[in-house]
This record gives sequence, structure tokens and C-alpha cells, in this order.
Amino acid sequence: MLEEDIVRMSGKELRRLHVLKKVLEGRLLQREAAAHLGLTDRQIRRLKRRLLGEGEKGLTHRLRGRPSNRRKSEKFKERVLRFYQERYAGFGPTLAAEKLLEREGMDLSDETLRLWLKEAAIAYPSRRKRPHRRWRERRAHRGEMVQMDGSHHDWLEGRGPACVLMGYIDDASNEVYARFYPYEGTYPAMDSFWRYTERYGVPLSIYFDKHSTYKSTGKPTVEEELLGQGPMSQFERALHELGVEVIHADSPQAKGRIERLFRSLQDRLIKEMRLAGIATLEEANHFLEGYLPLFNQRFGVEPAQPGDLHRTRPSRADLQRTLCIKTPRVLRKDFTVAYEGRLYQIEENVRAKTVMVEQRLDGSLYLTHKKRALKHQQILSRPAKAEKPPEKPQRHPSRKSAADHPWNSFGYFRGKKRGEKKTQEQREKQELNSNHLKPDISELVGIGHS
Repeated sequence: MLEEDIVRMSGKELRRLHVLKKVLEGRLLQREAAAHLGLTDRQIRRLKRRLLGEGEKGLTHRLRGRPSNRRKSEKFKERVLRFYQERYAGFGPTLAAEKLLEREGMDLSDETLRLWLKEAAIAYPSRRKRPHRRWRERRAHRGEMVQMDGSHHDWLEGRGPACVLMGYIDDASNEVYARFYPYEGTYPAMDSFWRYTERYGVPLSIYFDKHSTYKSTGKPTVEEELLGQGPMSQFERALHELGVEVIHADSPQAKGRIERLFRSLQDRLIKEMRLAGIATLEEANHFLEGYLPLFNQRFGVEPAQPGDLHRTRPSRADLQRTLCIKTPRVLRKDFTVAYEGRLYQIEENVRAKTVMVEQRLDGSLYLTHKKRALKHQQILSRPAKAEKPPEKPQRHPSRKSAADHPWNSFGYFRGKKRGEKKTQEQREKQELNSNHLKPDISELVGIGHS
């Protein structure tokens, strides 16, 4: 009975009720009420009759509680739910509504699909509550800062090998670049950055975490401590040579833009590749070439300031000399250099104690000094080591000398083991021997006694 007495009214209807009660009480004229509510006198008289005849319920909208005239048919609803369960299970309402329109020709809003799934008790992904974080304003220009990271995930859902997505996102425009690699390391980071510069140019700064690929875990040398510098990883050193400012994030939340990008791609991109039947790393990278422009068109934003701060990409030769593994090695006196178990002969005269070994991304190896390549060749014929080292001559085992040996014929130590105390007889014998053998000091110096 209580539920029948409850009247649900909107804010607009409550305002009308308040003004009309003032009219019934004689505190307001009808034309004054019409001016307050933005209605005509005729509408005020009609609402007044409904309030007197039906009570407060008469002011509510007549269509409230009735189904919409634009609602979808029950047959269409059942078909949508069947397609969702058979083909788009695990898709969120927004992405599922896009795919239903794109692939099945079923036009409905994501909110309608969400309500249908909720009504039918069909599980679907939903967002979790996030802790409070302080908002950081975007950079104003494209190329001013780029966030970079690698995402380890089952991108091919078991259809192909495990892989890592190396992703870049511009902080000002949300423009995304990405590529799949077998692992996250120095070579994938350098190769992906090379490809990024070929498409957009060199950014002013790059923002990533403290992964060992991006930040060295070694201890600084004495020279680095004197210069006030810390050790740099190979990728960090390459960015420094290209004039890119390196910024390390102290937490994943600090680079939230790239983290949110990976969450979106782990939802959308995986399902798109599933529908396309992608099963290899090469197919996945080829698919990204067509997918990313559409993704950027949908989720990109307009930068706050016009202009692009990406610098012109260096020449190919400069990128080859920079984006590589550089290792200093000692130059021996015979002008040879040892590197990874191999020996290289430098074929020109060089005044240097050390040379730089550069291992390029294409697998080639260069020996350089002051950025100049040195002529060299690998020494292939080296003296082979003996299979079995020569046996050392064996020493004769120590033998104890006999008791009547000449070594044991003098002194009172004959027959005494080391560590034993001297007896009284041995001490007296030693004193007699010392007095007998001791010469007279006067005879030695030639001075007589008076």
C-alpha cells in the first residue's frame, strides 16, 4: 500500500507543483505563475485542473512507465544477445556495439546493450574503481614528450608465439605507434625507436620506467662520480647522443597514459586480431599498420598549441652509429682486439689504448676510434690448445734421515722431536760446548793482560 502512495517526480515537475499550490492558495495570479514556469495561461489552467482532479500524480508525465515507441523489438534483442554470446563474448558494451554495427549490421547504442546484458545476467567486462591520483596537464605541443613502454601479454591468445608490444604515445595528441617483438630489450627498444623517428621524427623528451633496458643497474665508475653522472644503459646512451631528454618514472601511475593505452589495446586489439585470425608475429605487425591509423583517428586529441616539436630525423648513417651496442675494448700491442671470444686484427696504425666495438642492429660489427671506422678482419686460424696438458714431474716423497746421518751427528737435537723441552742434561752439554768453542776476546784484538 505504501508503494501506491509514492509519487516519483522530476525537478521540473516539483517546481510546477510548488508554483501551482501558490496559485490555489491565492498568493500568485495565473499570469504570474505562467511567467515563472515559462508556460501560457491556458497551460496553467489545464495543469490546475489536473492537480485538483488527480492530485499530485496528475502533474507527472503521462508516458512515464510505458515502453518507448522507438524501442527495439524482442526478436532483435534476442538476436543481439545470441550474437554477443556466440561471437563477442568478453567484449565490453562499447566495443561490442561497434562490432555488431560494423560486422553484423545491427545498430544499437552501447548503453542499450549494457542494459540488455545486465537484464539477461550476462557477464561483461566493467571498469574497476581507481585510487585518487593528481591530474597532470598534457604537454602543449606534439613531440614535446613521448611516453614509451613494453607490454608483456598473451597477445595472440595461444595461436602464436609469445611476444611483447613496444608502444609509444604522444603526450599532447594521444597519437600511438607500436610494434611487436619477441622480447623487451635493448635491440627491440632501439629498432622501435628507429622506426618511430622514420615516421614522426626525434622527440624532445621520452618518458619511461626504470626497466634495465632504459636505466642501468650498475654502479658508477670513479670518472662518472667525478663528473656527477650515473651509469647509462645502451639505449639511454643512444638517446643522450641523439639529444633526447630522458625522464624516468618512479611509479606506473606516473606514466598513466601509456598504461591506459595498453589496457585499451589488450581489450580491443586482441579481439580485432582474433576476428582477423592473426597467428604470427609478422602478421600481427602487418595488421598494426592498418589498425593504428584508425585507432589514432578515433582516440586522438587536438594538442593545446599548434606546431610539431619533433626534430628532423638524422641520416641513416648517424642512426646506425648511434642506435647500436657500444663496448670499449683494450687495443693490444699487436693491434688485436678481443670481443666475445673472438679476436680481431686491426690493419692500420692507430694511436690509442682503447677502441670502440659497435654491434649494429643489422648484425654487422665495426671497430671505431674517434667515430672513425677502422679496417680490421677476424683472426680465424689461432693455435689450437693441447687436448691434454703435459703431466708435471712428480716429486719424490719426503723420507726421514737415519739417526746416524751426518745431519743428525751434531748438537743436542739428535733424537729430539720438534716442540719437546730441553732436558737438564742437554742444557749442561750446550753450555760446555759453548765455553769450549768460545775464543778469548783478548787474543782476537791482540791486547794482553798485565
